[in-house]
Amino acid sequence: MQTINDRRFTQQSGISLIGLILTLGVLVMIAMLGMKVVPTVVEYLSIKKAIVIAKQAGSTVRDIQISFDKQSAAGYFDAVSGKDLSIVKGADGMDVSFAYTKKIPLFGPASLLLEYEGTTAKSGAPAKRLE
Repeated sequence: MQTINDRRFTQQSGISLIGLILTLGVLVMIAMLGMKVVPTVVEYLSIKKAIVIAKQAGSTVRDIQISFDKQSAAGYFDAVSGKDLSIVKGADGMDVSFAYTKKIPLFGPASLLLEYEGTTAKSGAPAKRLE
């Protein structure tokens, strides 16, 4: 049988109220950041899919640009247009590449800058536009 003195020395485990509040605050901030970043990642993945489809649909630069613009309209993204694509002739046909940045305001003067790029080239290196 436990006496009052024995219960006084047993260890309690758990999280304090201050610890709970701080933990929830950090989790809320991470969730808010995720809610701002996830749509840009989804847009990036849509653009990558659209350049693959555009590459297969056309044999000339203009055909690829038109096909990409149609995919852009259907996919509801506007970060990149057909004119922004870098299209060069590669070993296995045309290689299509893109690169863009997305600036996400966080709070006050702080913002998050994401740099996206993608290509259909087998090497994985973005094609450089000859100008």
